[in-house]
Amino acid sequence: MPRKLGRPTDQRMAMLRAMVTYLLENGQIKTTVTRAKEVAPLTEKMITLAKHNDLASYRQALSFITKEDVAKKLFDQIGPKYQNREGGYTRIVRIGPRRGDAAEMAIIQLV
Repeated sequence: MPRKLGRPTDQRMAMLRAMVTYLLENGQIKTTVTRAKEVAPLTEKMITLAKHNDLASYRQALSFITKEDVAKKLFDQIGPKYQNREGGYTRIVRIGPRRGDAAEMAIIQLV
């Protein structure tokens, strides 16, 4: 069962789309472990689409990613980089509790 992250579906999807976009744009993000575990499979799916490198895949990725220039980067740079790799494009590194609410923090990065 997917994690709800304490948000209604539309807000949750908007947050995850933004996080995936930001991760593809910058290579890594710092977030909670739970969110990182939700973002990882979505990012992997986008990279897999980029590996196919056809118009249908590009449009499918563009419908999820919030910035057009990030989609272009995904297909021009990130996709070809992972061409010979069978999955496992992201890594989650735990970095201890957050000051304030002690939420378990992690860095999710592209391998």
